[in-house]
Amino acid sequence: MKKITILSGIVLVTLSTIFTSCEAVKNTNKTQRGAGIGAVGGAIIGGILGNNVGKGGNGALGAVLGGVIGGAAGGIIGNKMDKQAREIDTAIPGAQVERVGEGIKLVLNENAVRFDTNKSTLTVTAKANLDKLVKVFNEYPDTNIVIYGYTDSTGSAAHNLKLSEQRATSVRNYLSSKGLLASRFNITGLGIADPIAPNDTPEGRSQNRRVEFAITANEKMVHDAEEGK
Repeated sequence: MKKITILSGIVLVTLSTIFTSCEAVKNTNKTQRGAGIGAVGGAIIGGILGNNVGKGGNGALGAVLGGVIGGAAGGIIGNKMDKQAREIDTAIPGAQVERVGEGIKLVLNENAVRFDTNKSTLTVTAKANLDKLVKVFNEYPDTNIVIYGYTDSTGSAAHNLKLSEQRATSVRNYLSSKGLLASRFNITGLGIADPIAPNDTPEGRSQNRRVEFAITANEKMVHDAEEGK
């Protein structure tokens, strides 16, 4: 994960240098240059992700990297995401918070968002941790959030795919019930895909039963950033 995070930054810096040194581009404004860098950067990073499919955890990561803006606007968005990532890390110390490109990949393992066995019902502990997220998400309303549900490999792939979607839906519905706009959320169930640990041990299966979030800038945040806000 960290290699892709660092590489995405290197790619954008390199592209920025190339774009701003071209004579044709010198006549474009800051927003246009940023869009150009973002488009090419996104294509390159997409290729990197393609070569890493099957190595685990590419659902949320792909969504975060797919929205590269680049340029000055990307820097403004990145600063806002830095602050949000720090607040999430403080609110839920056990969470895996990764700042990637201009977004955030957040992984909540079973110790943070637990479900009843073979069900999509959130436990009391899960709700308490999600309540902590609600506070942060309320402070940063200009983001879109994709929720990915995962399971371990126990049971059929079809059953797990359905269960993972139900669990992601439960998380979305709970967050919405706490006052967050439902339109901010999309959900995807990925079942047994992208394991982050071996499924042949209880500890590994526990890690794979998780929920991931891809947090990216919405249109308002992008527009504000392009205006220098």
